Amino acid sequence: MTEFAPRTVTLDAAVPRARRVDTVLGEQISAADLDVTPRRTPLARRLSRVMAVVFLCDVLVLGLTAFIAVSFRARLDVVMDNDTYLEFAVLNGMAPFVFLIWLACLALGGAYARRNLGGGTEEFRRVAVASALAVGAVGTVSFLSRSTISRGYVILCFVVGTVLLLSVRYAVRKVLHHLRQTGRLHARVIAVCSPAALDEVKASLERLSWAGYTLVGACVPSHHLGELGGDPAVPILGGSDDIVGACELTGADTVLVAGGGHSSSQALRRIGWQLEDLDVDLVVVPGLIDVAGPRIHMRQVGGLPLVHVDKPQVGRAGGLVKRIFDVIVAAAMLLVAAPVMALIALVIKLQDGGPVFYRQTRSCRDGGTFAMLKFRSMVVDADRRLAEVTALNETDGVLFKMRDDPRVTRFGSFLRKYSLDELPQLFNVLSGSMSVVGPRPPLPTEVEDYPVDMHRRLLVRPGLTGLWQVSGRSDLPFEEAVRMDLYYVDNWSLIGDVIILLKTVRAVLLSKGAY
Repeated sequence: MTEFAPRTVTLDAAVPRARRVDTVLGEQISAADLDVTPRRTPLARRLSRVMAVVFLCDVLVLGLTAFIAVSFRARLDVVMDNDTYLEFAVLNGMAPFVFLIWLACLALGGAYARRNLGGGTEEFRRVAVASALAVGAVGTVSFLSRSTISRGYVILCFVVGTVLLLSVRYAVRKVLHHLRQTGRLHARVIAVCSPAALDEVKASLERLSWAGYTLVGACVPSHHLGELGGDPAVPILGGSDDIVGACELTGADTVLVAGGGHSSSQALRRIGWQLEDLDVDLVVVPGLIDVAGPRIHMRQVGGLPLVHVDKPQVGRAGGLVKRIFDVIVAAAMLLVAAPVMALIALVIKLQDGGPVFYRQTRSCRDGGTFAMLKFRSMVVDADRRLAEVTALNETDGVLFKMRDDPRVTRFGSFLRKYSLDELPQLFNVLSGSMSVVGPRPPLPTEVEDYPVDMHRRLLVRPGLTGLWQVSGRSDLPFEEAVRMDLYYVDNWSLIGDVIILLKTVRAVLLSKGAY
């Protein structure tokens, strides 16, 4: 019994147990009608070639690492109480041994799995774990064979090699993201979901263009057909029985099952059955939005997959560990930036004789307020002139921002471009009213207009930098900045703060989105 109203044609024997879709809502269609160009090479094969390039890069890196370790090991051995090390001839014989063990650990540890390429931290984690296992394997084999190998050589080899391997992966990831954003090496996606979820899926995939997913069509289960509007976000290629035909028509690489895409576990199993003869990935969106990977744990109980989600990390995001981290980092940054801050203060004072600092009331943790410090980047009477430029607000939220604000001084524009006007907020961090990393400090007038969910970002101290800073700054839509703040609050980790700080340096130097 057919599930989808439009006419369908039975597939040939090459693809059994499925139907070929040749209509969209009753109209004859073809790949050309869908603006889909045929692929000369399947995506899986092209990604395998990318992984082959990554493997060759790893081989070169390990070769370079061996050369560095052989060249400098003697100096390290002297520091380590004249540790006995092998002669060059013997050591050069040990280098291939270490080289092969390391490559084997990388391969067996999943460091070359296509699924982890270009997204998340799993790729880096596997490289780091494989490198640690390689150290243990070298030590174990050396002990069992009673061979002697220089400790300096081993230390240099694995420290330098691990850093270089991770650096190469990062560089490959950046190249891959660029290729995906320009329309290459991207996966064509068929979404199986309700019309209501389709808009959200499309918006999410477009926002994450670096992930390499392009939505080319959708299959809507029959019980959701009545929800279709007059202009779907993407072509509707049939029902959930027409997935194979839709994949063939569009050359899809991935079937993504989202909200409303299956009514039961049996229905999801049937979707898997349809795809078993195709080189197409099946991806299921579990309905967990903005939950970081470390909070998700999977386990099987009698064939039933259970997803455990840890509690939000809001308590730790405002806890003692983060406070100690804030004080140490802020104090170190103040020591380094003190000469620059003194020079900035002098220039501002000589500019117009006005005050050096600008104090603005901002909302802080638990709904309180504090005086946030900044180097003054505007004319002295900027607040009184706000009414003159209010109508020129360029943001889509309650926050006021405009690119060419006439109240900003020439030197103030330079300070804002490189976020140097924010440096005095380090004093706010030391006083406990702010954190080094956290949600953007909002104005009290903004907080008054917050919906209920948005108040959650006030459960932690606001930050000198944050996800909003490293993801576009003032160019971000207001709703997207708020979403990132809520994600940070629920998924806080100390490692995450360190990563954001490192990304902040890049964002400041590029000065993208700063005005």
